[in-house]
Formats: sequence, C-alpha cells, structure tokens
Amino acid sequence: MCGIIGYTGVKKAVPILLAGLAALEYRGYDSAGIAVQENGLKVVKTKGRLSLLREKLEHATHLQHATCGIGHTRWATHGEPSDVNSHPHATAHLALVHNGIIENYAQIAAFLTERGYTFLSQTDTETAALLIDHYYKEEKEPQKAIFRALQMLRGAFAFGICFADYPDRIYAIRKDSPLIVASTEAGALIASDVPAILPHTNVYYRPEEGVLAVLEKAQVSFYSAAGKQVQQKTERLDWNVEQAQKGGFPHFMLKEIHEEPQAISRTVSAHLKDGLPYFGENFPTEVLKSCRAIHVVACGTAMHAGLIGKRIIERLCRIPVRVEIASEFRYRNPILEENDPVILLSQSGETADTLAALRHAREKGVPTLAIVNVNGSTLSREADHVLYTPAGPEIAVASTKAYSVQCALLYLLALHAGLARGQISAETVREICQKMQHEVPESVEKVLEMNDEICGCAKELTDAEHVFYIGRDVDFDLCTESSLKLKEISYIHSEAYAAGELKHGTISLITHGTPVVALSTVPALAGKMLSAMREVAARGAMLLTVTTKQIAAKEELPADRLLLLPDIDELLAPFPAICAMQLLAYHVSALKGLDVDKPRHLAKSVTVE
Repeated sequence: MCGIIGYTGVKKAVPILLAGLAALEYRGYDSAGIAVQENGLKVVKTKGRLSLLREKLEHATHLQHATCGIGHTRWATHGEPSDVNSHPHATAHLALVHNGIIENYAQIAAFLTERGYTFLSQTDTETAALLIDHYYKEEKEPQKAIFRALQMLRGAFAFGICFADYPDRIYAIRKDSPLIVASTEAGALIASDVPAILPHTNVYYRPEEGVLAVLEKAQVSFYSAAGKQVQQKTERLDWNVEQAQKGGFPHFMLKEIHEEPQAISRTVSAHLKDGLPYFGENFPTEVLKSCRAIHVVACGTAMHAGLIGKRIIERLCRIPVRVEIASEFRYRNPILEENDPVILLSQSGETADTLAALRHAREKGVPTLAIVNVNGSTLSREADHVLYTPAGPEIAVASTKAYSVQCALLYLLALHAGLARGQISAETVREICQKMQHEVPESVEKVLEMNDEICGCAKELTDAEHVFYIGRDVDFDLCTESSLKLKEISYIHSEAYAAGELKHGTISLITHGTPVVALSTVPALAGKMLSAMREVAARGAMLLTVTTKQIAAKEELPADRLLLLPDIDELLAPFPAICAMQLLAYHVSALKGLDVDKPRHLAKSVTVE
C-alpha cells in the first residue's frame, strides 16, 4: 500500500514522478502528491486519483523545469483521505514522503508540541517530518538530523526526503518497509516497487534497513548510522516494461489470468531435476523428513493457497498441517515444536503481518521457509530458506497467477516431502510432475478458451446482493478463494461454505433467486455434492454448477447454468477450477463497470499491520 517515487538528474522531474506514481497505482491509494526543488521546495498534492494531481500540475507551469523531486500515493491510515493529509508533508526546510506507520507518533507529537511545533494534518507522517526538521535546525546537516530522528521513531517506514538547502539531492532510508534505489546515466531514483523504475533501468539496490541512501544527479552513496560510507549489493530484475504493461488486455487482472499457464509451467520447470522436485543443495529435506507437523502462515489469497497446500501435503505425506492467518499467528502464542517448520507465503515478500510471523517463528528457533515471487524481498532475505515462484509481475490488486503458482510450488513441496518420507514412490512422483509440467498448463488453457461461456455465467451474478459458494474437501478450499475474488472486485457480498454444513444454518439464507455456485471436482464426493445442490435448488436458488465432464457424465446434475471443466487427474483439478472462478469474478466486475485492477479501499502490498 502507498507508493513512493523520487528522481534527481538531468531530465524534467515532474513527468518522471507522475509516470512513476502511475506505475504504482496498483498498490492502492486515495490521494497523491509531489514535491519538487524549484527555487525552494514546492508541494502540490490532492485527495483522489492521480488524474486530479495531473490537472493541478498542468496549471503549475513554473514547476515544469524542476529536475529533482519526490512523489507519493497515499492509502489513508492516520487521518481521512484529504488534501492536507496527503503526502508530501513539508516544512520550510524539507519535504518528506512515507510508507508505513509511526507507532509512537503521539509521544513524538507531544515532544514537538513542547518545542513550539503545530500540526496541520492528522497523520503520523507529519510527526516524522517535523521531528527531522527539529534535528536539522540543531545539526544543520541532513544525515545527522535523519539518524537522530530515527533513534526516536518506532514502527515501520520508508522515507524519501528532500532538503531545501540541498536542491539536487534526495535522502532515503527504510525500516520494515520496502524501498529500492537505482542509478542511471540520466539520474538517480527511489521507489517503493520496481515497476516505477523499469522504464529507466532493471538494475537497482535494495538498501539494508537503517542504511541511508543519498541520491545525487551523477551518483548514489550509502551511509551507516555512524556516518561511514557502506557498499550495497545491486540486484537485476528478469522482467521488462512490456511484461508489466497490459499487452492489449483491457485490465491487468485478465492479462495475469491469461499468463497462468506459462507461469505454472515456469514454476514447475524451475524446480525439477531428473523429473523430480529439486530445491537446491541447501534445502532442508531432513527437516521435512523428520518433522511431526508443519505450519503454513499467510494472509488473504496466499493463505487460501496454503489451504490447498495443506490438503496435498497431508494427502501425500501424512504430515499434519496447520494453516494460520498471519495477523493472528504470533498473538495467540502458537505451539511451535523444535524442527516443525513454518512455511510463509507472500507474493510481494513485504506483507507486514507475514514478516511479523516470520520473526516470531525465528525467535522460537524453528526452521522457516519463505515462498515468494519477488527476489530479494524482506521475507526472502530473513527466512532460513526461500523458494521463488517465477510468476513475473502481478499488477492487479486481486491476486490470480500468484495464487496458482503458490499452489503449484506447494504441490512440488508435498511430492518432495512424500518421497523423502517414503509415502510415495519416485515413479509416481515423476508421473505427477510430468502432468504438472504439461497437462496442468494445457487444462488451464482450455479454461481460458471458455472465456465467453464464463462471461455468460457472470451475467447471472451482476445484480446479486449475495452469492454463496459451496463445495467439499479441496473444492471448499477453492470456494474460499473464489468467494474472496468476487467480493473484493465486484463488491458483492459472498460467502464460502462447506456443502455439508448447509443443514447447520446456512440453508436458511437461501431464498428464491439467490445465486449459489456449486463446485464439484472430487469424484468420490460427487454424490454428496449432488445432495447439496438439490437442497439449494429446492429452495429456489439460481444454481451455477461447476464440475468436470467426467462427473457430469455419471450424475444428472441440477443447474440453471452448467460449466464443464476439462478433465484432468483428480489430484490436479484445482488448477483449471480456480482459473474458471477467477474469470467468473473478473467478468462480474467488468460487467458492472468497476475498476477491476484497483478495487476500492484495497492495496496490493499490505506493508502495515
């Protein structure tokens, strides 16, 4: 959530800042602003979309020649969305943009009030700006002022700071919040995520926490709190601007759903050796072989991928798996036995609650394994072990291909552990891996060819106030993710229920015309699902039945709309099924004319608790 961009160089800063903020819109925001160096610091900011900021800047012609500045898209946490609460926050000496949360802002505000400061906004960020201003007046030097302020600040933050007395410099520092720095022949940049710098370079730094980056037109330097210059590693991104753009699709979400076959194939191929799962020489196979239980910890869609992982790990390995919501994990004082690993899932690798769970697990001394899509992210650096999902960039707020590749990697992990524990033969593992490499992407491709049919089904849901998803076994886990997809981008209230629970209360909510999506891909439970479908149909539900051709051939299924998925090994049925459910949610949102890629109040990367 929130986006930071900064540029100093030989080019005009305003167009670069606006383009960078546009590249970060997917992170979610409700206001935007910039500060540029043009005969002193000038700030322009506004509540609302980036288009409103552009309009304001069109009238600020005196700023168009500035070559240094910072920008921000804000997602409100402290203080309502408003012009005055927007970033940057400025004083006569400096302007500051901030991602994260200052936890002790009230104490700092009291400290500053005693020293004569007054506040214009309701934000925690303004306290950080004024605190640095206070120390700058004492130190007369930016680095010392920033590091003195950091000694007082508690919480998570990434700062970009410009000082009026240093018109060609940007200062940047972070703690528990993502920030990258890049240097090109035309200047230097900071950003909260790589899409903002991709038009300029694919080589960047990810400064260590507490290291201050000083950006000048021709160079970038890094300093420790002791004032000594330090070296930081460069990283190189393996995807380009074209991959981060829509590529002819009307929305990023639809593009990313269409990328799932290739993403799954890449993920599986990247982790195979001689036809078997392989995760490198240092992978903790012995831990998986000897552990008595596994904890999977994640948030939102990643947590739902963990539910699929639980099913497949328990089925193939006979290891108990507990899936935990990251925001609850450390607060319930979980029972973590020695050598029982904690697997943490995150698309960005910067999810605040997941990072907190990781650190709690490490404090308890148990092994940690991160599954992430972003190389060099905080989660990947701090976990004991890391597996990458090479899905490429995912821009839409609603996660699709990241979910599918997380599921694919969990399947490979289950096969690897099952083989190590003697629960499954190498021959069977090779056979399943072969199917995952070829048949799974092919089945997802076939679902994509059903796009028009799925869009027709979506028309039945656009006017609904409530939608219910029902399923059994792994289909219930798929329903939880399907329901989330629908509600987060269409704003239709939806719930997922285990079909066997209908009689225990839920059936009372089914009235004439209530849409029910029944998912049935498990042949052994098809009869049980048929009973549940008849129950809701008898009470007047508008029934959308989603099943396989194999099941439909054996059962006469009740359905107002019937969606037949391509046949595939039952073990692998979740992959085409979830693709169909993602397309269903997408089309409902698109048909309603909503902002599919940037649903209200949501952010792509939740970097605060």
